[in-house]
Amino acid sequence: MGPVILQLGVGIAPLVVGLLVLFLAIVTVYQMVEIVDAYEKKALTVFGEYRRLLEPGITFIPPFVSRTYAFDMRTQTLDVPRQEAITRDNSPVTADAVVYIKVMNARKAFLEVDNYKMAVSNLAQTTLRAVLGDMELDDTLNKRQEINARIRKELDEPTDEWGVRVESVEVREVNPSKDVQQAMEQQTSAERRRRAMILEAQGERRSAVETAQGEKQSNIIRAQGEKQSQILEAQGDSISTVLRAKSAESMGERAVIDKGMETLERIGQGESTTFILPQELTSLVGRYGKHLTGSDSKSMAGLDSLDFDAETRELIGLDDIEEILGQIDEAAEMDIEELEQEAEAIKSGSGSGTSIKNADDVIDDADEAPSPSPDGEAEPETESE
Repeated sequence: MGPVILQLGVGIAPLVVGLLVLFLAIVTVYQMVEIVDAYEKKALTVFGEYRRLLEPGITFIPPFVSRTYAFDMRTQTLDVPRQEAITRDNSPVTADAVVYIKVMNARKAFLEVDNYKMAVSNLAQTTLRAVLGDMELDDTLNKRQEINARIRKELDEPTDEWGVRVESVEVREVNPSKDVQQAMEQQTSAERRRRAMILEAQGERRSAVETAQGEKQSNIIRAQGEKQSQILEAQGDSISTVLRAKSAESMGERAVIDKGMETLERIGQGESTTFILPQELTSLVGRYGKHLTGSDSKSMAGLDSLDFDAETRELIGLDDIEEILGQIDEAAEMDIEELEQEAEAIKSGSGSGTSIKNADDVIDDADEAPSPSPDGEAEPETESE
C-alpha cells in the first residue's frame, strides 16, 4: 500500500504545478491588457510614477506594477446644490445652478487636481454666492443671463489650470425669502389694482366722451331734421295757400261767368231789348274778350289778381310748383277758350237773335238810372222794340 500511495503523490504534483502556472499566466495576461473606450482616456502609472495617457483601444502595460485612471472626455453635467446668499440690499435669496464642463487635458486633470468634478462644483458654489451677494434683489430676479456670464467668467481661470473647460453655466432658480415673496406679491397685487383702476377710469372717461359726442351729433341731426321739417311744412303751407287761392280765384271767376251766361240766356229769351248787366260780368267779359282778334272790348280792372313779386315767390317756393300747377293751368286755359267763344257769340249777336249794348253804354246808362226803390232793388229800364 505504501508504494502505491507514493506513486499517486508523485503523479499529482506536476498537475498542480501546471494548473498554478496556467492560472498565473492568465492573471498576467489580464493585467497586461488594458482596453480604453472611445470616449475616454486613461492615465498610466508604473510603480506610482506617471508614464503616459492611454488612447482608446487595446494597450499592453506592465503587469502587477501598473495602475490606470480613466477620464471621461465628453461634456459632463455638475449640479450645484442650492445656495443661500444675502444680496447687496440685504435681502436673503436661495439659488441653484447647473455647470457643464469638459476635460480638455487629462494629464492636468490627473496631476493638478485631486478630484476635478468636486473641485469645479465647490468653486461654482462659492462663485454663485459671491455673484448674488454683489447684486440687488431685483437684479438677481431679472438679470439671469448676467449672473450666468459672471459665474462662467469667474470659473474659467482656475479650471484652465486643471485642464477642464467650463462650457456653460445656467442658474435654474433664484428665490427670495418667504417674507420678501409675500411683500412682492402684495406689491404686485397693489400695482395690478392700480392699473385696473386707471384702465377703468380711462374706459369710463372714453365712454363719457363718446356718449357726449353721440348726444351732440344726435342733437345736431335732430335740430337739422326739425329745421328741414319746418321748412318743408312752411313750403307745403305756402303751396297749399297758393293752390287754394288759385282754385278759389278760378272757381270764383268761372262761377260768375257761368251765372252771367245763364242770366244772359234767360234775358235773351225775353221780349225786352234793353238790358243792364252787372259790372262784374262786364269786367270779366271785357277781360276775356280782349284776347280775341279784332275785339273792340276795353280791358277793365276789376277781378284781376296780382302776381307775387320775386321775393315772395322765392319765400314760398312758387317756382318749384310749376309742374304741380301745370294741370290746373291747362284746365283753366280750356275754360278760358270756351268762355272766349261764348263771349264772341254774344258780342256778334249770333245764336240768340238779340242785340246787346256795349259794356261802356251799359255803364253810362246805369249811371243815369233812377235811384233804387226803398226795398233796395233797382228798377231796370227796358226798351221795347
